[in-house]
Amino acid sequence: MSQTKTAIPFNGTAEQEAMLIDVIKEHEGYEGALMPILQEAQEIYGYLPIEVQSIISEKTGIPLAEIYGVVTFYSQFSLKPKGKYKIAICLGTACYVKGAGEIYNKFSEKLGIANGECTPDGKFSLEPCRCIGACGLAPVITVNEEVYGKLGVEDVDKILAKYQD
Repeated sequence: MSQTKTAIPFNGTAEQEAMLIDVIKEHEGYEGALMPILQEAQEIYGYLPIEVQSIISEKTGIPLAEIYGVVTFYSQFSLKPKGKYKIAICLGTACYVKGAGEIYNKFSEKLGIANGECTPDGKFSLEPCRCIGACGLAPVITVNEEVYGKLGVEDVDKILAKYQD
C-alpha cells in the first residue's frame, strides 16, 4: 500500500505564542525550567513542532539541539500534531492475540495514516499503545477518553462514522 504523506503545516496563533512567552517568563531563572516549559508548551499547542522549539530556544538561550534532544528523548512529548479524535489501539499481549493488529491495520488503511500520524484535515490521529488495563475487553481501543472493547475489524467503519461531524 503506497500512501502519499502530506506534512500538516504549523498553524500556531499569535495568542498561543503570547501564552508560550508568558510561560517562559514564569520559569525564567529557575534551574531545570526546560521540562515544565516544554510540558506547558505542549499543552498550549498540542505538540512540539520545530517552530515552537525555536521560540523556546530563542527566548531561553537554550540551544535548539539541546531542546530537540529532550523532546525526542521523553515519550511524553510529541513532534507530530494530534487529531481532534485521538485513536489509540492497544497492542498489549491480550489485545494483540485477539486481533488488535488487524484492527490497527484497518484503521491505518481507512485513515491513510500510521503510527503517530494525523490525517491532513486534523480530524484523526492514530497511535498504537501498550496495555491500558482493560484486558477483559480485549481487543480495546480508545478514541479520546471513550473506550471500545471486544472489537473486530468489522467495527472500524462504525466507530469512524460516529466521529464524522
